[in-house]
Amino acid sequence: MEVSAVERERARVAERYRWFARSCANGGSAQYERLALGVAGDARMQDLVLSLPEGNKRQPNLLLGAVRYLGGPTGEWGAFRDWVVEHWERVRAVVMARMTQTNEVRRCATLLPVLAALEGPLALVEIGASAGLCLYPDRYRYSYDGGEPFGAVGNPVVLECRTAGAVPVPDRVPEVVWRVGVDLNPLDAADEGDVRWLESLVWPGERAAGRVERLRAAASVVAADPPEMVVGDLREVLPGVAERVPRGATLVVFHSAVAAYLSVEGRGELERLVGGLPGHWVSNEGWRVFPEWEGARPVAENDFTLALDGRVVGWTGEHGQSLTWR
Repeated sequence: MEVSAVERERARVAERYRWFARSCANGGSAQYERLALGVAGDARMQDLVLSLPEGNKRQPNLLLGAVRYLGGPTGEWGAFRDWVVEHWERVRAVVMARMTQTNEVRRCATLLPVLAALEGPLALVEIGASAGLCLYPDRYRYSYDGGEPFGAVGNPVVLECRTAGAVPVPDRVPEVVWRVGVDLNPLDAADEGDVRWLESLVWPGERAAGRVERLRAAASVVAADPPEMVVGDLREVLPGVAERVPRGATLVVFHSAVAAYLSVEGRGELERLVGGLPGHWVSNEGWRVFPEWEGARPVAENDFTLALDGRVVGWTGEHGQSLTWR
């Protein structure tokens, strides 16, 4: 029997959610693994997903985050499925208005050894800045391998990170004299709705322990002194932003878990664009983003690859919990 076009589209959705369950949520969130597998086996849910624009709006983590944002159940599959079907127009509205913009501030702990080794003072430009929490590496405190915290005196945010290999752990934070975020849809750390959306993107489970509290604390730091945010496609706005770097400051363009959302061609454009700017480029992405780099693939499959100016220097836990030096 010939497979219909609708059945083929449903199969594509099912495969996407099945892949998310097994390759992403497995070991990270049992709840999300269970719910994604549920969507992968349910034609009605697949049809709802297919009613969304093709591409990033059909991401499993965007749908799941929208349900959490609205206060829907994300524990058992049956309750989740019934709630989504009943409240689909509300869910759809959030999905259409929002983007996956996880702003994990602990990633600053994996970026710090690279940033602190650069000649300063630094002018930071973050691509995909979200609410800008990672634009403030100089405002937090850090503890590596359980050591005494150092950094901004009196700051309530302590970013803990375990290390392996010859990590050049600094004893100070870098001097940052200028910072700008670039994003298609920047968030406001002082806006309760935006902060709640960021909380909704933290996957439920054991690995979420402390992440929401840390996010809230970092958001309060950023809200007290918000960064400049430039709205637009990085390829269009980045050259103009780079031209405004203060005299005497070292430009550092960086990004974490952002380039994965670009096409292969877009990643090549990013590499050429940033490579042509003065200063430095720090990339913290899944290894498949730039698989051709020597040493790109980490031992731990879900770790990110940390690179300075296109040279791999280490591998990092996806939430900044670890740093292994190359």
